[in-house]
Amino acid sequence: MTQPHDFKRVWFITGASRGIGARIAEAALAQGDAVVATARDPASLRLGDTPALLAVALDVTSEAQAAAAVEAALQRFGRIDVLVNNAGFGLLGAIEEATGDEVRRLYETNVFGLLNVTRAALPSMRERRRGHVINISSLGGYQSGAGFGVYCSTKFAVEGLTEGLHAELAPLGIHATVVEPGYFRTDFLDGASLGISPRVIDDYAPTAGRVREAAKQISHNQPGDPRRLAQAVMALVEAPRPPLRLPLGTDTLAVIRNKHVFVEQETAAWQALAASTDFPPGE
Repeated sequence: MTQPHDFKRVWFITGASRGIGARIAEAALAQGDAVVATARDPASLRLGDTPALLAVALDVTSEAQAAAAVEAALQRFGRIDVLVNNAGFGLLGAIEEATGDEVRRLYETNVFGLLNVTRAALPSMRERRRGHVINISSLGGYQSGAGFGVYCSTKFAVEGLTEGLHAELAPLGIHATVVEPGYFRTDFLDGASLGISPRVIDDYAPTAGRVREAAKQISHNQPGDPRRLAQAVMALVEAPRPPLRLPLGTDTLAVIRNKHVFVEQETAAWQALAASTDFPPGE
């Protein structure tokens, strides 16, 4: 019978029932690693039957469930080498169109849920002085846009949290990376993973409204291959010095380049006013 120490790595993956989470879990299992795959409903996991797999029920918005899921992982495999915070969903609509409840639900999963799981997993990583926290962000975590402003704000939070974790954990021998996928061919733009604000304001038809329509055409026609993304994550954890950020997809690379150009141009245009707010020398 396979023993816990026989596995090169033990992965803990949230939101593993479909999409990117499922593909990462499949790739890790295929290379002989152990996987703790979590989902709100473990019966929805389709990863086979193997001693290398532990399926655990987890609603990441519950701090108690996060602690229990991590404890189950440690009881079964003795350690967690790689934490992949993947659970999350989207919200489509203009910022003014989103209700307070919609925004709170989004943050409860995408931000506070990520924090619940991370806080639960870090003590065992700190004890061993090793591990890798991988937070799944988005190209929307690097640049926001019409129609996805609230969703992007949660991913901006994930980016900031990961930068902080990177600084805090590096001296302890633990890596932290934020992965920024572009549009990958998953069900993310379907109803199961994407909420759509029911309120529609006509004034936003040329901006957020246009994005609402475009999402219908993009769904299942995205350029990114989720299985290739999973292989990229396998390569990421093999790196002796993993990056703080890993953008995935040519669309994300283009977004980053274009934003850098915009920021440089705007900063140069307003540099004199920006610099004028310091105390004069000697004061």
